[in-house]
Amino acid sequence: MSGIWLALQFFTSVPINKELPLGRKEVTGMYMALPFVGAAIGLVMYTVSAVMHEWLGMGSLLTAVFIVLAGIVLTGGLHLDGWADMGDAFFSYKDREQRLAILEDPRLGAFGTMALVLLIVVKIALFNELLLRGDLSWIVLLTIPLLARAGMNIYFATERLAKNKGLAHFFQEKMSGKTVVVSSLIISAVTLLFLGLAMGTISVPLALAMLLFVGIFLYRKWSLRHFGGVTGDLCGAFIEGMEALLWLTVLCFS
Repeated sequence: MSGIWLALQFFTSVPINKELPLGRKEVTGMYMALPFVGAAIGLVMYTVSAVMHEWLGMGSLLTAVFIVLAGIVLTGGLHLDGWADMGDAFFSYKDREQRLAILEDPRLGAFGTMALVLLIVVKIALFNELLLRGDLSWIVLLTIPLLARAGMNIYFATERLAKNKGLAHFFQEKMSGKTVVVSSLIISAVTLLFLGLAMGTISVPLALAMLLFVGIFLYRKWSLRHFGGVTGDLCGAFIEGMEALLWLTVLCFS
């Protein structure tokens, strides 16, 4: 149970006002619970979609804006912050050490702003298109945030650290990487199976699985080359970027 509370405390804006232990068992449990937290976020986004689009009869574009806004509010913009910092750092074209310093800088630069705006616009456009096609079902809205976080778990647990300090260093040292990877793989496989049964097709789950694992492989190589490994900001950026790619895949294959 501590793992669920920790996942909510560290990865959402839900106010959990209690002091929790951060031992190996608890940190491992936190990452095991993270995909389910993503599914819960997806459930809230579906509720927003249903209320605005189906019950109140709002247009698809306005509904898409509020779906994206719901995701931002529930995560407190945590992952978007990582995406923006990654944009500033990568497009600075500096050396590895300077890029890591930019990741730690709380200020938002021009490249980070452009990356942030582009991502939000793309997500709104994707949700708008899915709503127009009638493909934004509850099972899909639960699946995508879950898969993105399960993928982040695998990336984080299997990539070396870019620096020997910070929360990412603390959590990777504490958690059981093997347990997190195995649980994330099982959760992803079961979720994709249910998605295929609900949609009556194997093409969408297969496409999502292939994209997820190719994305993890390429992102690991990319982050190792340009940053020397994984950081907390790069984990957040992975979730945001992977969600957008997974939504695009649903749009293309459904």
